[in-house]
Amino acid sequence: MAVNEMPPETALVVEPLPWLRPRFRELVALAEAGRLPHALLISGPRGVGKRSLADALVARTLCVAPGEGACGQCHGCRMLAAGYHPDLLRVELEEGKRQIRIDAIRQVNDFVAQTPQQGGYRVILIAPAETLNVAAANALLKSLEEPGGRTLFVLLADIPSRTLPTIRSRCQHWSLAPPAEADCLPWLAERLGGEEEARFWVGLAGGLPLAALRLAEPESRALRQQLLETFEALVRGAEPVAEAARLDRQSIDAILWYGIAWLEDLIRLGLSGDGDGLRNPDLLPLYRQAVKNARVRDWFRLLDYAREQRRLLAAGGNPNPQLVLEAWLVRWSALLRS
Repeated sequence: MAVNEMPPETALVVEPLPWLRPRFRELVALAEAGRLPHALLISGPRGVGKRSLADALVARTLCVAPGEGACGQCHGCRMLAAGYHPDLLRVELEEGKRQIRIDAIRQVNDFVAQTPQQGGYRVILIAPAETLNVAAANALLKSLEEPGGRTLFVLLADIPSRTLPTIRSRCQHWSLAPPAEADCLPWLAERLGGEEEARFWVGLAGGLPLAALRLAEPESRALRQQLLETFEALVRGAEPVAEAARLDRQSIDAILWYGIAWLEDLIRLGLSGDGDGLRNPDLLPLYRQAVKNARVRDWFRLLDYAREQRRLLAAGGNPNPQLVLEAWLVRWSALLRS
């Protein structure tokens, strides 16, 4: 399990992303009033930027002379920027692993029992909190219940309902929703080369700015194009297992994510007949052809299948990715030819 004091290359001044600044000011107001809880659960869909809010709060909490945020100049800020602060412990899911296990939480409990070395707060950040297995979550409860003075837990979760109720009940829950387009569009436009590009990709990402950046990366664009070609081939009557073989090196989770987004568009179009408000407006001609070939309730069934397979993958159900992909495309093909 990845348990480390600080990731490298942290900036001297740590700020939340622009659309999260109002929420950060709320947290600062609580801290200045002495009402910041000892445990926060910050949740929101992946891509909303909750890590930036957590990092800004952590930096301010460990700062010797905080103002609206961390000062960026004190010894604490400089240690943070250098990649190590003795009073900060991060527990994060290791790459390729599906759970945070109890050994990592034993280190948390030992850390909480120590006196802060810098005389301020001890801070523990855990992410994603929903990946704590049952033993780890239960081992964390005592520290959450009796953390001692000047201790702050910050737990991050994409899907907070997957954390144990006993964990949720011991944290103050801060839920982050996708921002209004106007609040994130300037930031995205600066990174994606213009407002039109930014608007397209954030729409495709369901309003999630960091997800929009990921989708706009060359590798993600290439996958989307490949899936579009697969979709067109199935409409023309291509053999689905052969099409699945062409995708066998791609991420099944990403493929299902795109499929879910397309199905939601298809259902929206099938129910309303209106092409406005689609996440993938460039696919409207293909959607119109697909809508002619199947009933809306059939698209709902396929959507349920995709969501369930994605849930199993996230939960470590370990379905065979290639078999899932083949079954997925066979179902698509059957609807497109009906």
